[in-house]
Parts: sequence; C-alpha cells; structure tokens
Amino acid sequence: MKKAVVYFTHFASTYGGSEYLPLALVAELQKTHRVTLALDWESDVARAARAIGIPVDVDALEIVAIKPKNKFLGRLDAILPFCRTRRLKALAKDADLCISAANPMDFGKPAHHFVYLLAQFGDNAFKDAVRNVPPPVGLSAMKRRVRTFLAERFLRPALGLRSTRTILADFRERIYPNSRYADRTMRAFYGDFNGTVFYPPTTFEFPRTDETRRDPLRVVCLGRVIPSKRVTDIIDIVGRARALSGADIRLSVGGPTAPGSPYEAEIRRLAAARPWMELVGPVYGEKKAALLASGAFAVHACRDEAFGIAVAEYLKAGTVVLVPNEGGSAEVVDAPELMYRTNDEAAQILSRLVSDEEFREKQRRHCRERALEFSRERYFERQHALLSEMLGQ
Repeated sequence: MKKAVVYFTHFASTYGGSEYLPLALVAELQKTHRVTLALDWESDVARAARAIGIPVDVDALEIVAIKPKNKFLGRLDAILPFCRTRRLKALAKDADLCISAANPMDFGKPAHHFVYLLAQFGDNAFKDAVRNVPPPVGLSAMKRRVRTFLAERFLRPALGLRSTRTILADFRERIYPNSRYADRTMRAFYGDFNGTVFYPPTTFEFPRTDETRRDPLRVVCLGRVIPSKRVTDIIDIVGRARALSGADIRLSVGGPTAPGSPYEAEIRRLAAARPWMELVGPVYGEKKAALLASGAFAVHACRDEAFGIAVAEYLKAGTVVLVPNEGGSAEVVDAPELMYRTNDEAAQILSRLVSDEEFREKQRRHCRERALEFSRERYFERQHALLSEMLGQ
C-alpha cells in the first residue's frame, strides 16, 4: 500500500474550522494509503475526530509529534524550524504523497500545501502586509533587508531549509489558497506560483429547522472568544442597531474563552451590563446546531481571515450574515448589501434587516442559495476530485 504524510500543527482542547481539513484529508486517504499524521505536538486526535464528526481510523493512523520536547530547542525551532523540517523530510523520504494542511512546509520534495492562516506564514514582512501594518523605515527597514538576505541566501541553504518564499517560487510545488482573496493577497506579495483555490471543509451540518421557532430578533456569534474575533465589535454593533431600530435585538455568543485572560474579563463585564446579551460558552454537536438555528442573524467581525468557516456555518444554519468588506469572509457571503466598513454601517444594515421585511427576505434567499456551495456533500466532491488529480487518477 502506498504511503501518505499529512502535516498539521496540533489539535487543541477546542476545535475550530482549521482542524476539519487535515482530518477530512486523512479519512479519505486512509482508503488507499498508509497515512502518517505529523503534528507539532502530541494531540488527542481521536477526540478531535469524534467532536468534529469525521470517521478517522485512529488505530490505523501513525501519529508523530515532530517538534522538540526540550524547551530550549523548542524556542530555537520556533525561530528557525530546523528540527521540524528535519523530521518532516525523514517522514517524507519514502512517502508517495506529502500534504501540508497548515501553510507551505518543507518536505524536501515536491508536495501539496493548503493555506489556512495568512498571518502565520512564518514571513514577518508578509504578515505585516496582511495586517496592513506599515513596513519599517530607515534603519529598521535596512536591518530587516539584511536579515532576510542573509537568511535566504546563506543560512537556510547551509542548513538545508527552504523558506515559504522559496517553496512558492518552485513550480513543482502545488499551493491551494483557501479563497480568491487569499490567492490575490499571496500573489500580490510573492508573485506568481503554482496554485489553485480550494475552499476548506465546513463539515458541520444542520437538521432542517422549524422556522417558526427561530427568534426573529436574535443575533448569534459562534467561535473562540479571543481578540482576533473582535467580539467587542459585535457587541457594539448590536447595541447600535438596538438604538437605531428601537427593536429588542438580542445577542447570543457561543464559544470557548481563554480563562483568566483580560479579554475574557472584558467580555464578561460587557455581558453583565447588557441584559440583552448572553454568553453560552463552548457548544458542540446538537447544542451548536440549536444555538445557530435559534437566531435570525449573525454578525462576523474578523477582518484578516483567509476564508471564514464560521461564516459558512452561519449560512448553512439559515441565518442572514453580516461581514466586513475585506478578507475571505466577504467572499463567502458574496453580497455587497451585507458587507460593512464600520460598526455604524453594520448597525444600519442590521437595523434595516429587522425593520424592512422585503429587504430581509431578499437577503435570506441569497444566503440560502450561497449556503449550498459549502454543503458537506459539495466539499467532499471537491476533495475527492482534487485527491484523484493528486494521485493521477
């Protein structure tokens, strides 16, 4: 039987959209290959597969942790991933297929690389470009150019390492940006590469919902309650929409927090002062479906996502979704009427959705049609076609 190596970072105690892709790939590859799953750190893969609902045969899966356990070596490897690259190359040496489900990785041979987080490419200049951080000037700019030149021309080649820039420049490699937005952003910075857009899986499906039980004034928000998700902006948007419309719009926020963090404390303080807001906590399976199906609307605020799996799930749950007018989430919804630049614009859209029945129904029909693109069946059709192409079938 042929051998495949799939790389991913790790599976934490909570699961987001990023964890779906490696498990979905592993599950299908196990039908034809002996699969090795290479992770940075030890993880409970069986628990992740059960929680997400993907039939991975964990007993037949070889799981290898490739980051050094020594803390000192781990810190060094975070700066220059020599240990990780060496282990990946060793695993890939006799593999027939190599896949990274977490951005371009160096397997020492041509491989397939799925993009998942633009801000974690391991390239500080690209990260700044994605986040619209002004590039350094003067002496700082000169130092960065010198460091990049020395690393790319001397240090990495001497250690047998390839950078993201080198991998993208090699047309034997195959790159799969997870949206047209990600593809454009990468090409604008790195130039041309051998890439094909591939939408990631949103494998969570929803039972048929009794629309009479959906709260017409409820907004839902689902995902990790962390600063990058801009939950404080969502709270602000709903508060402004309440004032504009005069309607008793309510907000339900579901998802794990970082216990003891300043951001968690801030979110809990805001919730305590707003009787129209509730913190549901982590929800999975039937509870997740019930939460998303309970609301008529969803508001998304993260601006630098390459795709936006939560947004696709909002669509599949039957909600009308508001998104920023930048990043991959705008592409998922694909409706200018539901995109906003500022919190005030978002509040105006939400207020109109609540008060204007014709506008609301038009957007609801669009969201239902758009949801079909992200169904479980449509995703696995795309994955099967892509894997067949990889294997030359």
